[in-house]
Amino acid sequence: MSIYTEIQSNKLKSYLIIASFIFLITGFFFVIGKFFNSPGTFFVIGLLVSVFSTIGSYFYSDKLVLMTVDAHPADKKEYFDFYTVTENLAIAGGVPMPRIYVINDPAPNAFATGRDPKHAVVVATTGLLQRLDRAELEGVIAHELSHVKNYDILISSLVAVLVGTIALVADWVMRTLWWGGSDEERDNRNPVWFVLLIVVLILTPIAATLIQLAVSRKRELLADASGALLTRYPEGLARALEKISADPHQMRSATTSTAHLFISNPFKQNGKSNAWLVNLFSTHPPIEERVKILRSM
Repeated sequence: MSIYTEIQSNKLKSYLIIASFIFLITGFFFVIGKFFNSPGTFFVIGLLVSVFSTIGSYFYSDKLVLMTVDAHPADKKEYFDFYTVTENLAIAGGVPMPRIYVINDPAPNAFATGRDPKHAVVVATTGLLQRLDRAELEGVIAHELSHVKNYDILISSLVAVLVGTIALVADWVMRTLWWGGSDEERDNRNPVWFVLLIVVLILTPIAATLIQLAVSRKRELLADASGALLTRYPEGLARALEKISADPHQMRSATTSTAHLFISNPFKQNGKSNAWLVNLFSTHPPIEERVKILRSM
């Protein structure tokens, strides 16, 4: 598969994610409407919420993500290596120089966001910039620039915002269920739709998580390979991943909706896990698997 085919595939996936999200949210609100005996009104509300959320996530997802993780612009003098490594690799990779941001966090990690290469942002934690040498930093930045070049950032940013929206809607519905309406209104509600609503409340976040997983794991391996091709030194990224996975710190500002953006799962203390279920529902392939692939190149 060529890089151009991959880019077209990622653009198509973005449209499918948007369509899936609109279907999930609209259907979610319709079931809520049936429970509250007003399906038409809630269907329209769900459609409006989903459409405005997708439009907003397309144009403003990078700003929302940066705000969520509390990132701030990286000063060129203070983070000279970060700036020059990113600039050099952007030139080598044939992509515009992205904006660079820093998260004040001791846990080493990084991610890229934005809707296309012209609006890309590369973010690194202070822990990453302090712990990695230049060759290792080049490996990480090359990985993130590969996400930019492959249009992975569009998919990732959309998913981050849309999954967060689903979580907010589910939380609002739960609060409304238990605290909204009078005792008489609650007594008159159809118990069948109440049971169905509870099922939907459970399944909708799971469906959102599965969408998140579907677009995350494969693209991490592809970005590892593309990043190694860009630097011509896969050992740099392999060493960086080992350092990141061995670090005991967990990120303070990461959330479940943004976890898939990072180069390594921000909620895991190390890259190794023998738990089959944990690996199955992880947003990232196991670090040891990624390192093994890199060192076999």
